[in-house]
Amino acid sequence: MNQHLMRAALDAAERGWHVFPLRPGTKRPALHGEQLCPRTAECANGHRKWEQRATTDPDRIRAAWSRAPFNVGIATGPSGLVVVDLDMPKGKGSSDAPGGAATFRALCERAGQQVPDTYRVRTASGGTHLYFTAPDGFRLSNTAGTIGELVDTRAWGGYVVAAGSQTPTGAYEALCAPVAAPLPSWLQTVLQPAPKPSQAPSMAVAGQSHSYADVALNAEVRNVATAQLGAREAALFRAARALGRFVAWGDLPRHVVEQALQEAGEAAGLTAAECRSTLRSALNWSITHNSSRRDAA
Repeated sequence: MNQHLMRAALDAAERGWHVFPLRPGTKRPALHGEQLCPRTAECANGHRKWEQRATTDPDRIRAAWSRAPFNVGIATGPSGLVVVDLDMPKGKGSSDAPGGAATFRALCERAGQQVPDTYRVRTASGGTHLYFTAPDGFRLSNTAGTIGELVDTRAWGGYVVAAGSQTPTGAYEALCAPVAAPLPSWLQTVLQPAPKPSQAPSMAVAGQSHSYADVALNAEVRNVATAQLGAREAALFRAARALGRFVAWGDLPRHVVEQALQEAGEAAGLTAAECRSTLRSALNWSITHNSSRRDAA
């Protein structure tokens, strides 16, 4: 198994994709967190997260995967990738619900395009990852539900599980098209962050607001990441409710809040799906109920 997974990591690296180890049989990073960082080797000048430590160096890959049968994570941002995650409906009574693939196909038809022929991977849950090369000059971030129901994306700040990885529910398997196609222009338009509203408070007020919002974001991320077992989802929910008002007021972009809280929730031990579901409902509620700074005053 070590050799099989090592080969999967090396194959990804040969494509120019930056890889890092995931815990055997799981989708969670195997690298140490900031609180346990030894401040040595790669972290001698400060803690380096998985996105910074992902590599294409075959010697480093062989050294890492010789120690354990790690699954393979691909850091999408450094790899120059945007991966569209087409998920399957979850829960009872969802057999007739459209999955992410059907939603994405409908979106392509609406844009007058066919579903792109690109490198794709079948996930352990039966979903699909569509790999695209990121456009030059744009730094796209992760999204959750921005494109459509059960259609998420991974870019800077995100990662996907590479083909060849194994989990108790199944394997990740490359399906077709050996090359990742460029991100379609219509999809890039959807994913680009919306411009900030033209109506804004004075520069002094704006500076104070953004400073306070950044402090609040950092505090809530810390609260979620350090939440104890049994209180993690509640902490994530409270954080999203608290930060949603800054999104409504234009002090924080929604994708920044979603990305930061998604990473904090996963670091605390929640699954990616649990984080996305909680964040979506809590942020939507908070944004709706904090439509303007004047209303909240």
